[in-house]
Amino acid sequence: MKSRKVFVRVLAEIDEEGSVSPKSITWEDGREFIIDKVTSKQRACATKTGGTAIRYSICVCGRQTYLYEDDGKWFVESDI
Repeated sequence: MKSRKVFVRVLAEIDEEGSVSPKSITWEDGREFIIDKVTSKQRACATKTGGTAIRYSICVCGRQTYLYEDDGKWFVESDI
């Protein structure tokens, strides 16, 4: 199955030390999803589309998924 990067709008909180914590994702069709929890953050490969970025392991609506940040752009991987 082929995958693509879907660039999304992210509402994030940045603390006084510069640590970024994403709070919600707005999908390309305008739907907004609240991030229940961020479980980890690390530089890693995008699992389906390749390349490296900061990968946030997040829980949205009780499901674990990944959110990536690369030079200020945020994306998720979606199967086509």
